[in-house]
Amino acid sequence: MIIESSAPPRVDLEGGTIDIWPLYLFHPGATTVNFALSLYARCRIETRDDGRIVLESRDRKVSFETQLSAIEDLLLEERLELISKLVHFFKPTTGFHLVAESTVPAGAGLGGSSALAIACIGALNRLVGNRYDERKFVTIAANVESTVIRVPAGFQDYYPPLYGSVSCVHFRPEGIEREALDVNTEELERRIAICYTGEPRLSGINNWEVYKRHIDGDTELFELFEGIRDSARNMREALLADDWDRVASVMKQAYPNRKRLAPTITTPQMDMLVEKALANGAEAAKVCGAGGGGCIAFFCAEGRRQDVEAALAVEQGVEVLDWKLAHEGLTVTEKF
Repeated sequence: MIIESSAPPRVDLEGGTIDIWPLYLFHPGATTVNFALSLYARCRIETRDDGRIVLESRDRKVSFETQLSAIEDLLLEERLELISKLVHFFKPTTGFHLVAESTVPAGAGLGGSSALAIACIGALNRLVGNRYDERKFVTIAANVESTVIRVPAGFQDYYPPLYGSVSCVHFRPEGIEREALDVNTEELERRIAICYTGEPRLSGINNWEVYKRHIDGDTELFELFEGIRDSARNMREALLADDWDRVASVMKQAYPNRKRLAPTITTPQMDMLVEKALANGAEAAKVCGAGGGGCIAFFCAEGRRQDVEAALAVEQGVEVLDWKLAHEGLTVTEKF
């Protein structure tokens, strides 16, 4: 049997970091707004009858194998740690060869590891006979990934891989709910340029420092989180109203407040790229994920996306992403 799955990563337009439990509980009305990108994480599982497990990452060029009888050892395996822990969680009873691949640049701030987790969960769940309902996938992914990054994981990253398209994720005491936003997706594609800075980042570092300050009762940080919440709610309203001037205004106002969260949100190179984009047709910038490297999304004036991309593309190490909105989330197929 061969099982193949894919899941898209995301760009967070507004509301990042507030999606970490329990921070959102202190800010009633907490939401995040994001959309799924056509840069997929993929998982392929082919069963085998020799009792062996082979785990391989094509983009990282790492692979190793073990015996099915030694599956408990995968809990402490550091090679391909996320995949190893997911395999240990599902505990398949047949041998298999799993190949994982992601087209997201390493450390891009686009939730690439979360998309990979959802893709692998979808494939592994099918391998074990659909043991879990799809509604459980977000909880499984967040809990397992937290044991890999060793800090609390935010929840917003798992919804675009699972559902695709444009989302507003609502964080409430009774639970988390994903709202599909009916927006002008063609205009979204025309207006957003995304570049990878060439500087990978580790989301856990920035988010953990912010998390600790919030839990410790930092009043300035609390006010910043209120602003993050309000920016996300305003972004949702602007997108639903097809008001792209307001979209630009919300992003523009949110950017300096987000930089105040931590001194490492942006790097000197990122600041340079933002200045250059703004001088060539961008109206606002949004650091993707926790910042400190990775990707930046730019909201461009009407008809100026290509100008912005051309200006950024000449910078050494910078990669302008060729993307479309991913309208569908997780897909899983199998053949015998």
